[in-house]
Amino acid sequence: MKKLFLSLVAAGLLLSACNGAGSGSKADSAATAQADSSAKAANAPVVKFEKESHDFGKITEGDTTHYDFKFTNTGKSPLIITNARATCGCTTPVWPKAPVKPGETAVIGVTFNSAGKSGLQDKQITVTANTIPAETMVHLIGEVLKKK
Repeated sequence: MKKLFLSLVAAGLLLSACNGAGSGSKADSAATAQADSSAKAANAPVVKFEKESHDFGKITEGDTTHYDFKFTNTGKSPLIITNARATCGCTTPVWPKAPVKPGETAVIGVTFNSAGKSGLQDKQITVTANTIPAETMVHLIGEVLKKK
């Protein structure tokens, strides 16, 4: 019984010693991953909007308004927008499907249909791209007046 117990303790120590040696390589891997992440961030595309919000003023219920959010890729690699979504179905964004090269400008067109809406409106458009962070938000705001 004593030999079995000592064998189990020895095996446990041996296994823990092996795991301890591997943890140093995990730390090295984490440091390498962090360095890679920093290098990717430095070369990542950057979306810079001319205006992050647009006030369309006052419109009458049922009217449609449109605004083009102009942006520039100020990063070092092509900007690829994968999605642009609004907070509700009354707001429709249209974004460029082709990559936007560094230094180039493009627009995300946003159309707001005020049918069935009234009062102050703040429509948030979330743009998903290969940037860091991956999501950027712009706002379309204004007031919808009831029909007389």
